[in-house]
Amino acid sequence: MSKPKRERTLPDTEAKAVGRMVRSSQYKLNRVAELIRGKRIEQAIADLTFSRKRIAVEVIKVLKSAVANAENNHNLDVDDLIVAQAWTGKDMVLKRFHARGRGKGSRVEKPFSELTIVVREQAQEEKKPKSKGKGAKGKPAARKPAAPKKEAA
Repeated sequence: MSKPKRERTLPDTEAKAVGRMVRSSQYKLNRVAELIRGKRIEQAIADLTFSRKRIAVEVIKVLKSAVANAENNHNLDVDDLIVAQAWTGKDMVLKRFHARGRGKGSRVEKPFSELTIVVREQAQEEKKPKSKGKGAKGKPAARKPAAPKKEAA
C-alpha cells in the first residue's frame, strides 16, 4: 500500500520547475531572474539567450523545464505561457582554504543556490492593453500648450 497522492499547491493553470545546486550566489541569480519575471516565454528565452551573465544558461534550463512540465504534465498551451514568478533561495556553501602571507589562511566560500520558476497560462482576454498617453488616475495626460514662436528680426 502506498501513501496517498499529494495534492497540488498550484492552480490548474500553473506549472513550476525547481533548479537546485546552481553554482552562483542567490543575489547574482536573482538579478538574472528579474529579467524574466512577468514576460512571455519567447521573450524571456530571447532575453536570457543574449544576456552576458554566465548563469543565464542555467536559468534557461530551468525555464524550459517549467515549460515542458506545463505542456506534458498539465496540458497547458505553450504559446499562452508567461513567467508568473521566479525566485531564488540559498543552498549549500562549499568552504575552501586559500593560503595567505605569514603562514595564515583565509576562507573562500563558494555558494550554491536554487531557482524556482512558475509559469502561468494567460488567456488572450486577460492581457492588459498598454495605455497610451494616460496620466494619473487613468485620465488623458495634460499637454502643455506650445509657446508662441518668436520671429527673427
